Amino acid sequence: MFEYTFDPETGGLLLTSNVPIYSNEPRPVYSYELNLFGFNNYWEYEDQNQVPYMWAEANRYMYYGVCIAKISGGTMYTPPKVEPCLDSNGNPLLPYNSKLNPINIELMNDKNAPLLNSLKQFTVKKIFNVFKKYQNKVDCFHVAFSGGKDSIVLLDLVQSALPKSSFIVLFGDTGMEFPDTYKVVDEVEQQCKEKDIVFYRASSHLKPEESWMIFGPPASNIRWCCSVHKTAPQTLAMREILNKTDFTGLDYVGVRAQESVQRSTYTYENYGKKQKGQYSHNPLLEWGSAEIWLYIFANKLVINDAYKKGNLRAGCLVCPNSSPRSNFVRLSAYPKEVNKFLDLIRSKCDDPKMDTYISNSAWSARKNGRDLKDNPPRYEEEIIGTQLVIHVKNPSSDWREWIKTIEPVPFEFSVIDTEDGFDASMPVTLDKTPQSKLFKKIFHKSAYCIGCRVCEANCPHGCISFEGKLHIEGCKHCGLCNGIDDGCILFKSIHLPVNGGPHMKKSINTYADHAPKPEWIQDFIYKQDDFLDSHSLGPMMISHFKRFLKDAELYDKKYNLTDFNSLINAIGWDSVVSWALIYTNLAYNNVQMRWYVENLPLNIIQPREVVEDLLKSMDISQKDASSIVKAFKRLCETPLGTILHIGSAYSEGNTFTGVERTTTDCKDGDVVLYCLYRYAELENTYQLSIKEMIDSNSAGIDPIHLFGISKEDMETILNGLSIEYPELINVSFTNGLDKIMLFETHTSKDVLTAMRAKYE
Repeated sequence: MFEYTFDPETGGLLLTSNVPIYSNEPRPVYSYELNLFGFNNYWEYEDQNQVPYMWAEANRYMYYGVCIAKISGGTMYTPPKVEPCLDSNGNPLLPYNSKLNPINIELMNDKNAPLLNSLKQFTVKKIFNVFKKYQNKVDCFHVAFSGGKDSIVLLDLVQSALPKSSFIVLFGDTGMEFPDTYKVVDEVEQQCKEKDIVFYRASSHLKPEESWMIFGPPASNIRWCCSVHKTAPQTLAMREILNKTDFTGLDYVGVRAQESVQRSTYTYENYGKKQKGQYSHNPLLEWGSAEIWLYIFANKLVINDAYKKGNLRAGCLVCPNSSPRSNFVRLSAYPKEVNKFLDLIRSKCDDPKMDTYISNSAWSARKNGRDLKDNPPRYEEEIIGTQLVIHVKNPSSDWREWIKTIEPVPFEFSVIDTEDGFDASMPVTLDKTPQSKLFKKIFHKSAYCIGCRVCEANCPHGCISFEGKLHIEGCKHCGLCNGIDDGCILFKSIHLPVNGGPHMKKSINTYADHAPKPEWIQDFIYKQDDFLDSHSLGPMMISHFKRFLKDAELYDKKYNLTDFNSLINAIGWDSVVSWALIYTNLAYNNVQMRWYVENLPLNIIQPREVVEDLLKSMDISQKDASSIVKAFKRLCETPLGTILHIGSAYSEGNTFTGVERTTTDCKDGDVVLYCLYRYAELENTYQLSIKEMIDSNSAGIDPIHLFGISKEDMETILNGLSIEYPELINVSFTNGLDKIMLFETHTSKDVLTAMRAKYE
């Protein structure tokens, strides 16, 4: 909301009336963190944790307006390195052995009071207006409380805006919170009790120790933990509190746009984004962490000691999305509690280099159940004649109950009992259709369901229950129970892919050590027809570069320039659109590019060793694994990285340390339409939905996963496409559901033809 500067007078933050373009998310730094990272080797300070000494922005430490040090590196078991900041003469900006003074909190509060008060009034009014708007539309208002700084501020603001009896507070207890978080929850619960504010706790019937052994450790792309331990228990708790299955609530949530790329797309009000069938309001959406901390200090609110110990967030003890620095801090602050979960990883996962597997967070990069011990396959598919046969062994729930959610099934099928399970059959000609995907989800559930109750929570009509055993009664066929990834969270987490996954070759090192360089591409762009006759590349270089150009469809199979190449010339080689089209072709034609898209999570820095370990788990040699990771680094140096921004590579000094696949700059409708048609052609299905694409593990690569386009942007793009190209795409958004209809009479080449009319 407001821009901030570092105040050399108070050592604190000073808000200005300017509106920031972005925020570096400053946080206070206490002596505990300074000691942990070794600042006491350079400067002196009292070992107290009542008042902070400075602020940190990411890895930069600001003392009274001056950046005195940075930190870099570190793993779960080794601390980051402190690098004091030096002037042009090589002297420290803050002389060594200087005594640090704490921040002048009182004066900082006084200087920020006018702007902070106006921000409070603005937010309180927004909270109240939403309350009045929905007062007669919902059954309950509740504050989502986590024990972190944002929810502490949120609760204080809601108390200021609303009558105490008009809302409740709900803490989602995952069982994996920091010990300091539970202390805050206890304290806030007592404060609420004294003010006659109703405070509840919600937790799963599964203990974390049980769920980790059942599901395997959560991973960046398999976040079962949030659904099982947070979202579902809160929904079920609300039903019990209100004694109403189909309740409608409005949840005040402490989400802030500056916390992450994903959250930057959030709006103040939404329906069904946090919990299906429920309203949410994000009063703090435009607040930065500077305002959060200033509000806490000004109002003397409780501070979770987890922050004082150097934790950036008050989350779970072990999280698949944590950085190496965060892992080190958590293990240092809570060794007993963190090691309990690390021991679960050792017990459940199978890796010959377990210490490296843990320290580099390789466990968080798993895509399925391949790394898990004692994990026999329970679900397999086989084509026998004209039938696709699904083999289910030792099913854990009754398919006859789950089939009620999709009845009547729109094609003939059969289920035959076997000695250890059953075989379900359907016509193979229907494979890959939306109906068959739904049909398969029923048997995913039957094979793996252990009653985590996520499906029950997703059903707004109360048709699903797990009392004793699964029972479904009066299904309304809303589809929400089948909207889960692959139909079953446990299936998603531990199923075993065949031969390394669909369409994946054993060796994916297509570029060897000769991934394209920027100057090769520039030479090709300049010479075009004359390139093959006048290039200066060695035999191996030109061989691999020709492969790149052919996979990009700039060359045909005989290495002649293509019509697609002419289109790129017309659009312009410095255009995001051009490189987005090329990237699409590469992702569909080159198994190595496809592997990057499917295995490198968006906007998460992956240590080089973690990516190499993931590749080696697919029986790829260390040499090839190293080459594949280095190839991504080189691709990021080409226009794919410098214009489209597909990713970044990171180094410490001369050492290549990690890679990150990033949200691209592509939001072009023509490119999205081209990608959708390529997706439909490979999947052989022309009826799509945003929800299915987000949840998909299919053979195609949709524009959401390829370019990192948000759901909201996708909806905007699709609406525009349906107006511009009604002969190619039809889109509808009704009742929270989306339907994208492409036409089998057209192809991806027709999209390129339409683009030529614009550019040539």
